[in-house]
Parts: sequence; C-alpha cells; structure tokens
Amino acid sequence: MEPSPRGLFIPLITPFTEDGDLASGALEKLAHAVIDAGAAGLVALGTTGEPATLTAAEQHTVLDIAARVCRERGATLIAGAGSNDTAGSARALRDLAAWPEVSAALTVVPYYTRPSEEGVVAHFTRLALHSPVPLIVYNIPYRTGRVLSVQTLLRLASVPGIAGVKHAPGAVDQDTVLLMSRLATTPPTMAEPPGGFAVLAGDDVFASPLLALGAAGGILASAHLRTGEFAELIAAWHAGDAGRAGALGQRLAPLSAALFAEPNPAVIKGVLHAQGLIPSPAVRLPLLAAGHDSVRAALALC
Repeated sequence: MEPSPRGLFIPLITPFTEDGDLASGALEKLAHAVIDAGAAGLVALGTTGEPATLTAAEQHTVLDIAARVCRERGATLIAGAGSNDTAGSARALRDLAAWPEVSAALTVVPYYTRPSEEGVVAHFTRLALHSPVPLIVYNIPYRTGRVLSVQTLLRLASVPGIAGVKHAPGAVDQDTVLLMSRLATTPPTMAEPPGGFAVLAGDDVFASPLLALGAAGGILASAHLRTGEFAELIAAWHAGDAGRAGALGQRLAPLSAALFAEPNPAVIKGVLHAQGLIPSPAVRLPLLAAGHDSVRAALALC
C-alpha cells in the first residue's frame, strides 16, 4: 500500500468555457498553480469538480490532465470514485487502473439508501479487497444521511486497503475528538494497515481545530485561494508551532465560510473567474452561478 496521505490536497474544480464546455487548458494551469503554491497533491473528480454532471469522456479528460500534472510535478493524485452502489463502485475503482498515477481513491459513504453502520463496513471491506488503489473513506453525514460512530470509524481504520478518511462531520464533535485520541494513543485493535491511517480534514472551516487534534492534512476546496497559507497552516500544526498555526487558522476560517456561502463550488468559481484564472464562473445545473454579493464578499478576504 502507498504511504498514507499527508499534507494539503486540492479537490480541483472543473472549469468551463463561456459555452459550457470543459476548459482543459484552464484546468491544467490551475493544477500547476496550486502545486506551485505548496499543495502536496490533487483530488480529481471530487464533489467540488462536479463529476456527476460530467460525461464519461469529460471525466477521463480530467483524470488525464490531473495524472499528467502529478506525474510531471511528483505530486500525489487522489481520484474520486464510487457511489451508493457497491457493485458500481467496484467497477469505478477497477477503472482507475488505467491511470497508474492515481495513488488512492476518495470513496463516499453510501448515501440516500442509508445502510446500517455494519452495511457501511461491509461495503468498504468489499471495495478495498479488489480495488487497485487504497481507499480514503469520505465521511460526510450531512450529505449521506449516515452518521458513523467512532467505533465504526476505528473498524474502518483496521480494514486492509483503507488508507484514511476525509472527515467532514460538520463540527469538531465528541466522536471526532475520541477518534483522534484513540488513533494518537493506540492503533486500532485489529491489524493496523501498512502506512497507518490518515485523518484528513474535510470541513474547511474546522480544518485548523482538526489539525490541532492531529489530522494528517486536509482535502480543502477553499485552498484554491491562498493555497500557500493553507499549506503553511498544515505545516505549522505538524511542526508544533501552535501560535503560528492558530493565527493562520483564525485568518483562513472566514475565507472558507465566505467560499461556502452558496453551494460549492459556485463561489470558488466566481472568485477564480474574477481573478482571471478560469474563463467563466459557470457551474452545471442543478447548481447555479454564485451571486455577485457572495463573490465580492469572498474576494475581499483573498
């Protein structure tokens, strides 16, 4: 298994032209820019990239571009793959073998059908057994409808082939604190996966508190902007520089809140377009482009 992911990962937006087509050149330039600014790697086809609205050909183009950039730059590539269907998720994961640069798959907890926690463990155990790459469980209960207890998260941490979790519970709650405490003091009771188990911050506003508790890094959409400071935030917490890290976290949290004032990635795209970094602020339905007030408020914090 690859070493567990660590550092800042940018879940890339998918830029579109004014006509609504995939803007491949802008995507490649943006991928290079965030790595230049300090990102350890990229996430292709994460939720921020609007993969549900992309054709299969467009998804392949996004992966081709991200793979090429990461190969050229020696950066880590994580790919979003999977849904609430175990068999379909297994097929999507197998398809990632076509891109050898992919080092892990970000795979969401099954949504809408709301399986039991036992069902969630069975789902990921089946996927990890046959996946060509390690899995990063995407735990985001306010989207999936399924809350995972600390006991279930620790069980997932012990499954061979699961490298970590993108943890986005919407708060630094009791289970989060207990999870970080357990991982810091003792490994899971069953066999620990090679390379360890990484908790990656997935709620941008709460990234700094989770890093303070010991998170290995973050998959942070907000870090499309002020990328270097988000990378420095992670590095400062890892170095034990609580004063520097705390000050950075306080500065960056308002930006994250502003960028999520409307459904992601609308505001991020509006800001990137206003800065001349992508050709249009367009998102695809059912999302709508961000309002001018939201974009202006976020720009003022960039």
